[in-house]
Amino acid sequence: MQKEACKTSVAEYLDREERSPVRHEYVDGEVHAMVGASRRHNLLVTKLLKHAAIAADRKEGCEVFSGSMKVHVAARNSFYYPDLSVCCDPQDREELYLTRPCLLIEVLSPSTAGVDRREKRLSYATLQSLCEYVIVEQDRMRVTVYPSAGGPWLVRILNEPEDTLELSCLDLRLTLREIYAGVDLPAPGTLEPEAPAYEVLQDSASG
Repeated sequence: MQKEACKTSVAEYLDREERSPVRHEYVDGEVHAMVGASRRHNLLVTKLLKHAAIAADRKEGCEVFSGSMKVHVAARNSFYYPDLSVCCDPQDREELYLTRPCLLIEVLSPSTAGVDRREKRLSYATLQSLCEYVIVEQDRMRVTVYPSAGGPWLVRILNEPEDTLELSCLDLRLTLREIYAGVDLPAPGTLEPEAPAYEVLQDSASG
């Protein structure tokens, strides 16, 4: 009971977040400060935002947001700051956060990789509006695409320069060569071996 009493309410979080110079994510009453990002991280986010914004201009009603826009995951009582989010739903017009995004992208950082791959993946899977959740690695050419929810997800891993990332809610196709153009990556020999190109995750959105 004492732990429950220490939890922050959604209203308190949103009020404090508006006045805070540091961004925080909210997970069922717990508030977590966000850390800064590397040069590679910022370059990748900037490139993705540019391509997404151009594609959104061609689709009426679609809006692209940077990492300063929150996403509310009601099923998990959480608020996150994805590196990139897209919303094409005319009913989703809250000023401080999105509730019905169709695309969410996270660029991995060493300090957030575990959260992005597990906690956020399962949380984002509860969003019925979501078409794709995409994880972009900053230390090697590798992009993981989690399709929409609805049972086990067929996960596709892209790791070749001509592999194509398809973002359905924007009708956008990007090769990894385009995404990573101009980004200096560490030597391949310094990284862990890559996973298979395809895998099926058995945990569902309710996990």
